Amino acid sequence: MSNDERATEPRQTDRWLEPGKLNLQIIYILYLASFVIGISGIVGIVLAHLNRGKSEPWLESHYTWAIRTFWLGLLGALISVVLMIVMIGMLTMLLVGIWIIVRTIIGLQKLNRNEPIANPQSWLI
Repeated sequence: MSNDERATEPRQTDRWLEPGKLNLQIIYILYLASFVIGISGIVGIVLAHLNRGKSEPWLESHYTWAIRTFWLGLLGALISVVLMIVMIGMLTMLLVGIWIIVRTIIGLQKLNRNEPIANPQSWLI
C-alpha cells in the first residue's frame, strides 16, 4: 500500500469520533466517568453536539437523549446548588446524580440492543 492510499484511508483509531454506535458508547461512558473526572462530561456533550444529525434515525434518538441528559442534569445540579441554602440541596444533588446514572445506563442498554430511545424528548425515563 502506498503512502497516498494510506492518507485517504481513515485511521482505525479515529472511528470513535465519527457518528454512530461506537461514538454514542463513548459519550455515555464519558458521562458516567464525569462522576470521577468532571471534565469528561463536557467532552461527551461536545461529541454529541458535533455528531448530532449525521447518523441513522434510531441513533439520532440516542444523541437527543444524551444531549438532554447532560443539559437537564446540569440544570438540576445548578438548582441543587441554590437549594443548598435551605439545606435540601444535598438531597436534590443526590437525586440528580441518580437520574443521570439511570438515563445513561438505559441509553447504553438500548444502544447495545440496537434499539432507539422511545421518547428522547422526555424529562424522565
